[in-house]
Amino acid sequence: MRTIYFDLDGTLTDPKPGITGSIQYALKTLDQPVPSQDELTWCIGPPLHASLKRLVGTDELADRALLLYRERFSEVGLFENALYQGIHDTLAAVAATTPRMFVATSKPAVYATRIVDHFGLKPYFERVFGSELDGTRVDKRDLLRYALDETKVDASSAIMIGDRSHDVIGARTNGMTAIGVLYGYGSETELRDAGAHHICAAHPELLGHCVG
Repeated sequence: MRTIYFDLDGTLTDPKPGITGSIQYALKTLDQPVPSQDELTWCIGPPLHASLKRLVGTDELADRALLLYRERFSEVGLFENALYQGIHDTLAAVAATTPRMFVATSKPAVYATRIVDHFGLKPYFERVFGSELDGTRVDKRDLLRYALDETKVDASSAIMIGDRSHDVIGARTNGMTAIGVLYGYGSETELRDAGAHHICAAHPELLGHCVG
């Protein structure tokens, strides 16, 4: 029987305003150049500290930027977010024939759990796996290894669904089937180059790979 792990940002919800707005807040507070929200979409999905370091240049500034980001995100940005249209229907259809479903996100679990609850997604998922605030398991390879161990799932029967290369790389490193989605923030080239087994343009297409 298949077990499915879903990414959160760019796969279940569109978090662009909250994530990019919180990055802008951090950069502005640090008197750094502030790109537009559209120019910051590349930051959605990958581990945030590494993205902030690319923006500010040093680990020290990235550490400060991360604290400022969380200052805004934990109170405001968390819910500047939206479900992808029809995602409840897709999850319900997948859940009808899939005994175990989980969320696996690089986002800190303390935030991911609140988002899943806020948008009424909790009934579909047995558990939400995320990183720790200290950076533990922020790498998707480590996160999925931990999730497989915790759930006692055979990787050969597991599917990871996500929109960025790190989702695919994390899945393939752990022997899982990797499905990339194009309605999030990764390109088809990014997903194919990372080794996605299947690519879906829209989430209803997931049913062909997950159901049955």
